[in-house]
Amino acid sequence: MKYNKFAYLALASLAVAACDMDEAAPESGTLLATQVQETYKVVPARAEAPFSGMFTKLGQPCTVLSSRPDDWGFIMICFSNDAEAADLIIPDSGYNWFSTCGELTSRNADYANPYIRYAAPYNEIAAANDIIKSYPADTEDAEAMNKIAQARAMRAFSYLNLAPYFQFSYAAGAKDEPCVPIVTESTVDFTQNPRATVAEVYKLILDDLSYAIEKLEGYTRPDKSKIDQQVAYGLRARAYLNMEMWAEAAADAEKAAAGYSPATIEEVSTPFLYDISEHNWIWGYDMTNSIASIYPYATSSSWIRSFSNNGYAPACQVYSICNNLLYNKIPASDVRKGWWVDENLESPLLEGLTWADPTTGDSATGNEIPVFETNDKLAFLPYTNVKFGCNTVGTVTNDEDWPFMRVEEMILIQAEAYAKAGNEAKGREILDNFVKTYRDPEYSSAVTGRTFADEVWFQRRVELWGEGFANNDTRRLNKPLVRFHDNKSNWPEAFRFNMTADDGWWLMRFTTSEKNTNLAIVDNDGGNQPVQDQNAELRDGVTD
Repeated sequence: MKYNKFAYLALASLAVAACDMDEAAPESGTLLATQVQETYKVVPARAEAPFSGMFTKLGQPCTVLSSRPDDWGFIMICFSNDAEAADLIIPDSGYNWFSTCGELTSRNADYANPYIRYAAPYNEIAAANDIIKSYPADTEDAEAMNKIAQARAMRAFSYLNLAPYFQFSYAAGAKDEPCVPIVTESTVDFTQNPRATVAEVYKLILDDLSYAIEKLEGYTRPDKSKIDQQVAYGLRARAYLNMEMWAEAAADAEKAAAGYSPATIEEVSTPFLYDISEHNWIWGYDMTNSIASIYPYATSSSWIRSFSNNGYAPACQVYSICNNLLYNKIPASDVRKGWWVDENLESPLLEGLTWADPTTGDSATGNEIPVFETNDKLAFLPYTNVKFGCNTVGTVTNDEDWPFMRVEEMILIQAEAYAKAGNEAKGREILDNFVKTYRDPEYSSAVTGRTFADEVWFQRRVELWGEGFANNDTRRLNKPLVRFHDNKSNWPEAFRFNMTADDGWWLMRFTTSEKNTNLAIVDNDGGNQPVQDQNAELRDGVTD
C-alpha cells in the first residue's frame, strides 16, 4: 500500500507538528562589517556567494529546524497563508502536516509551522542586512549599489510577509498599533527591540523599495530569479495596496506590468505555473534539481502540485483542493473552472496528458489520470487542483519553479486601485478587458451581482488561488473568514468554521524563544481558537 512509504512521516507529523521550538533561533552573522567590506574590496567575487544565497534560500528549508516536509522557505509561507484562509483545503488526515493552518492552531507560535513563518523572513532580513552593511554607506560603485538595492527590496519583501499577519490592517484602524520588530543593518540591541507600529514598518518597506527603484534604473538582470526595477515597483504596489494608497498602487502596478502580457486562454488550458520562463512571470524562484533533491518532499511539487510521482500529497492523498463555495461561483465559460477537477474528478485541463508509472510502466491519459494509482500516487479527490503543472506529468525530481509575482496580479491591482481611487469606470475597463480576453470570453463585471470591490476580490481569489494572497487579502479588505454556509461546503468538519474580521485570533503570536531573547516584545493575545461550525451566519460578498 502506497501509504506505508510515508507512515513514518505521518507519525512524525502527529508528534512534532505541534512541537516546542524554543531552542531554535533565526540565523545571524558574526563577522564585523568592516572585515567583510575589506574582504570584498580585495576579492570582489567573494560578494557573489552571499548575494546569490539570499535568493536561493527563498525556496529552501528554513534550516533552523531538522528537515521536515512542511519546511520549504518562502514558498511554504505562501502555501500556509492560503491554507489559513477560505479557499484552499487540505484534507483532515494524520498525513496533513498543515493541519495547524486548517484548524488555526498556528496561533501557538511554538508550533513548527508558525515558527518557520516567523523565522524564515527574519533569516532573509539578516541575509539582506549582511549584504547592505558589506559595503560603505557612501559607496558610489554601481555594482555595490545594485546589490544593496536588491537586498533592500528583499528586506521589504520579507517585512511584507510579516506585517499583515501580526497586526490588523490600515483599513481596520491599526496604523499606530504594534506590529513586528524592525531589524536593519544598524540594529545593535536585539534584546530590547520593541515591536514597531504598522506605520513604522511600512515606512521602512517604502523607503527600501523607493531606494531599490531609484538604484535599479537601467539594470538588466541575468534571469527572473533576481530583482529588477519592475519587481521593486510590483512590491511597492503591494505595499500601497495594503496601505490603501490607491493612486500610488495603480501607478506602480502599471510600471511593474509594462512589457508583460498575461497567459492566454490556450496557455492556461493546460496545467501551468511551473517554469520561470513563462512570459507572464515578473519574478519567480528558479528551483533546480540540485536544490529539490536535498529534500524533495519539502517542495511545492510535493504538496500543491498534483502531478508528482515523488510527492507527499499524491502519495498520502492530502491534495490541495478548492472550497466548492468558490468553485461553484466560477462560470462554465471561464477557462479557470478547469483549474480543479469537478465533483466527478474531471477537468478539460487533463486532455492530452499522460501519466506513466516509472516503476511498472502502467499509464493513464486525460480524465483517467485522477483515478489512476501508482505506488506513489493515490486517486485525486473532488476539486483537487490541476492548476499547478509539472515539467513532466509523474515527475520524480520535483524541480518546478515558483511564481512570486506575475503580471495578472498587477492588472488586478490596477483594477481595484483605480476603482477605489474614484475611477470605477477605468477599473471596470481594466478588469473586463483582462478577464474577457484571457479567461472568459463571455465575461462582464456588470452582470455578476457583486459590488465591483467584491468582484475584484472574487477574481483575485480565483486567479491567484494557491499563490499566497488569500490570507492577506481577507485581512486588508477587513472581511470575515467564510469557509461554509449553513453547514455546507467541502471543508472537513474540524476545519469548518467562520471568523469575524475583528477576531483577535487572526493575529500571529511571537515564539517563546523570541520573547526570551527580545525582552521588549509584548505578545498578541486576543481572540480564541475557532470551534467547529461557529459563526454560520457570516457572509463575505463573494460566495454568498
